[in-house]
Amino acid sequence: MLTLTQTAAEAVKSIVANVPQAEDGGIRIRDTGPQTGFELSVAPTPEPDDTVVVTDGARVFLNAPAAQALDDRVLDAEMVQDGSVRFALATQG
Repeated sequence: MLTLTQTAAEAVKSIVANVPQAEDGGIRIRDTGPQTGFELSVAPTPEPDDTVVVTDGARVFLNAPAAQALDDRVLDAEMVQDGSVRFALATQG
């Protein structure tokens, strides 16, 4: 299952906190296929078939294809001084 680093968890919580209608929600990762990759969005709740990953209060919702594709991955983040966030994936272990 996808895991989050502490930095990624803080980034997710920070992003979600800035969206009033989703303050108890999370980041949703949707696998849109090999041509387009992954789509990230803020969601107030997971979709019925989403896998939910929780790390230190940060919630990430994965659609079924994303959950499968990211099963052995670690989500990390870099908080940039301009306020933007860069996410990166690495292999676990």
